[in-house]
Amino acid sequence: MKKLTSSEFRQMYLDFFKEHGHMVLPSQSLIPQDDPTLLWINSGVATMKKYFDGSVVPKNRRITSSQKSIRTNDIENVGKTARHQTFFEMLGNFSVGDYFRDEAIPWAWEFLTSPKWLGLDKDKLYCTVYPKDVDSQRVWEKAGMPKDHIIKLEDNFWDIGEGPCGPDTEIFYDRGQENNDVAEDDPENFPGGENARYLEIWNIVFSQYNHLPNGEYVDQPHKNIDTGMGLERVLSILQDAPTNFETDLFMPMIHETEKMSAGKKYATNKEDDVAFKIIADHVRAVSFAIGDGALPSNSGRGYVLRRLIRRADLNGKRLGINGAFLYKLVPVVGKVMESHYPEVLKQAPFIQKVIKNEEDRFGATLESGLTLLDDLIEKASANDDKTISGKDAFKLFDTYGFPYELTFEAAQDKGLKVDKAGFDKEMEAQKERARKARGDLQSMGRQDETLMNIKDKSEFEYGVYEEKHAKLIDIVVNDKLVDKADGESATLIFDKTPFYAERGGQVADHGDIYDQDGDLVAKVINVQHAPNDQNLHFVDLVLPMEKGKEYVLKIDAHRREGLRHSHTATHLIHAALREVLGEHTHQAGSLVDPDFLRFDFTAIDPMTPREIETVERLVNQKIWENIEVKTTITDPETGKKMGALALFNGKYGDKVRVVQVNDFSIEFCGGTHCANTAQIGIFKIISEQAIGAGIRRIEAVTSEKAYEYLANRDALLEEIKKEVKATKAEDIKTKITSLEEELHASQKKASELESEINAAKASDIFENVQEVNGLKVIAAIANVNGMNDLRELADNWKSSNKSDVLVLACANDGKANMVISLTDAALDKGLKAGNLIKVAAPIFGGGGGGRPNMAQAGGKNPAGLKDAIAAVINEINK
Repeated sequence: MKKLTSSEFRQMYLDFFKEHGHMVLPSQSLIPQDDPTLLWINSGVATMKKYFDGSVVPKNRRITSSQKSIRTNDIENVGKTARHQTFFEMLGNFSVGDYFRDEAIPWAWEFLTSPKWLGLDKDKLYCTVYPKDVDSQRVWEKAGMPKDHIIKLEDNFWDIGEGPCGPDTEIFYDRGQENNDVAEDDPENFPGGENARYLEIWNIVFSQYNHLPNGEYVDQPHKNIDTGMGLERVLSILQDAPTNFETDLFMPMIHETEKMSAGKKYATNKEDDVAFKIIADHVRAVSFAIGDGALPSNSGRGYVLRRLIRRADLNGKRLGINGAFLYKLVPVVGKVMESHYPEVLKQAPFIQKVIKNEEDRFGATLESGLTLLDDLIEKASANDDKTISGKDAFKLFDTYGFPYELTFEAAQDKGLKVDKAGFDKEMEAQKERARKARGDLQSMGRQDETLMNIKDKSEFEYGVYEEKHAKLIDIVVNDKLVDKADGESATLIFDKTPFYAERGGQVADHGDIYDQDGDLVAKVINVQHAPNDQNLHFVDLVLPMEKGKEYVLKIDAHRREGLRHSHTATHLIHAALREVLGEHTHQAGSLVDPDFLRFDFTAIDPMTPREIETVERLVNQKIWENIEVKTTITDPETGKKMGALALFNGKYGDKVRVVQVNDFSIEFCGGTHCANTAQIGIFKIISEQAIGAGIRRIEAVTSEKAYEYLANRDALLEEIKKEVKATKAEDIKTKITSLEEELHASQKKASELESEINAAKASDIFENVQEVNGLKVIAAIANVNGMNDLRELADNWKSSNKSDVLVLACANDGKANMVISLTDAALDKGLKAGNLIKVAAPIFGGGGGGRPNMAQAGGKNPAGLKDAIAAVINEINK
């Protein structure tokens, strides 16, 4: 067995499958692109859906990758088990309708056992197969797996409901009984059982069936191979590490954490070890996630990041680390992963800033959480069952980031219990809400065999607005190929076309199709990409169309011009944002429409007015400079050397288009663009707003639409000028300031008059004093306008010395308000305003609180005020 570093092992795996004809796909962003069914990329196959469901046919049907992944369904187990991680890498080899089990199994055996590759001991390898999958058992035996090392298990069938499915085979490594956590004769002591001896290292799925909605299983048109090998797991074998955490992927972070702790050392105390592992795991996850554009927030991915950072900080406290510290580990993560993921180290300053901001925020929140925990402990101590409710424990977790374990330990120290079942119920309810928020969406679509089998070549012609001799080579009607279309609609493929198919945020061209006699035969309403990358024209038919005939294709030129202006402007926005906000700014999506454009980007904070103005001016400056927009067709590697930004990994083929606006903006892009920036005319930002956790959106207009927008604003300005009676636009601000001063003076006068009225009302109310339990009490429903007036009356009462207790209420617009104020004499009797208000508030449908000498409440049932006052009097009389 070879002793390899993590980077050596990762590269060896990719090299092995490259030698076997596989295309190496770079690891893609942890944030799924165009897949609302996933919160994170959680496996290698998650990035292959478009290939497996047939929506895209890859250039090479053999693919391999080392894909960074995040799974958060069992965060609580991280650090407590040998193998759980939130962030991990999944090595995989994939066949999209190419090879199948006869190649996949022997290659797995070769990579694992050959001295050229890993050189694992064959006697320590086992596999499980689906009992009915006799073919896999046969291929394993032929490859060299001992027959008694092949175990049949009913669980070896991969099925997620509707969609692709099939049998799978799992490979295990025997770490020896000395590593086991079950007895020799335990029924789970076998490869595939629940034990620590036999470590699962590889899973090969034979995706050969399609699970239909009616429950039936049918053969897929194209059979696929999907495999997954956990890099961290195999590395623990290669480095003879007891768990994944003792490998070179984690130990540098653990050692750095030791230096910051209060003299704590790893592998000396079980509880401390858990804390070290949690910190090492979580800092890897958040570093990569933030690097890919996710930011901490209260929902979705941001919520996961916030939880991981807070959990790491709480475990830092267990090790004696106070204050922000996690951010200091980011450069260590970057150095460990640099060979395959240099972007982490490159973005380290920004990632550190985000994490430190979150740690500082948590530091302030933590004190509130600890106060609430103390209150819950005090409350539970007074109860007969001595239990903190699951709902309260979940509130600590959900609002303050307190893991259940921390609440449990604090309760245990005081001899109390926590309702774990109640906590789990609340947690499951939250997960269900998250699942519903993502929608009931199929995780992998059905293969469209008709479109997948169309291999005819079709060329998109850049810069062409009309093609006079386009040959119709394929017609699809109702998912079937036909030779003639004579209904209402059809989908068409031509040998060449000027119609742009929607991609990269740019919407499709629209236009018309004519026959050679000049008669209109169809209107193009949409254009999309076929699985083999032809442009699919969705049309409304006017006249019948026949395969093999030539037609005239004419796009809507005005629409295309708007699209060109908008698309080039998005490139300029992206470059301007990176210049103004920093190079850590990521594009998070865009929409290129002929009438407007939308640009989404990652950001911690809203843009300031000055930043918006600077970006807008910078874009217009580039427009006024009349810069040539240059397009170069090259290979991806050359494009990157040119400095081109690759916005979303994995969407580029062997040849790419690099769109360049001198050295200001260089991007990979397949869209349509202006010949030079001056054609955009003018650029105007119309809004900047948040659209999600850590994602903001700029909406803007260009050219004709920008002129119309500015003209409308100018007309509005003229209306305002007339309204405020300004002689010219420059005087509007002065006029508004003058009107504001007049309004303020009027409001001040009205307030003074209201105070005089309230003072008069107070003199009447304060004369009505009753004695209750030795205290003087004023209690009344006042004819005033709300809580502010009640508080003003209470202030007047304090200096009047009329009574020891004041209970005042009022009703306005269906709302009820109450104020209770006490003197020292009432406090000496043991009364507390906060307790009295809690007696009264429920009676008029409200809630409230306050200090011992002053409390207030609001409610929705004014009819209950009289009874509420009576209840307070009764409470004073006890």
